[in-house]
Amino acid sequence: MNVLEEWTALVCRELGIDPARVDRAAVLDLTRDVAHGVTRPAAPLTAYLVGLAQGAGTAPPDAVERLSRMAGDWGRATAETLGDS
Repeated sequence: MNVLEEWTALVCRELGIDPARVDRAAVLDLTRDVAHGVTRPAAPLTAYLVGLAQGAGTAPPDAVERLSRMAGDWGRATAETLGDS
């Protein structure tokens, strides 16, 4: 078991989460996309917001994929928005 797996297992136990429900790869991919496409501090915040939405039952099933796409389009979308002023 590597450090990331150990940490995930420990946090899941502490928070009462079934580790089988954690898609570590999806979360890491999302945070990478946001960190590179938007800004680094947005990555953990986005992961936290997805978790809140999941817990509240308001996150769409494809939330992670949609947010990854949004992060990839961020530069273009921002340029278009700034061009509208």
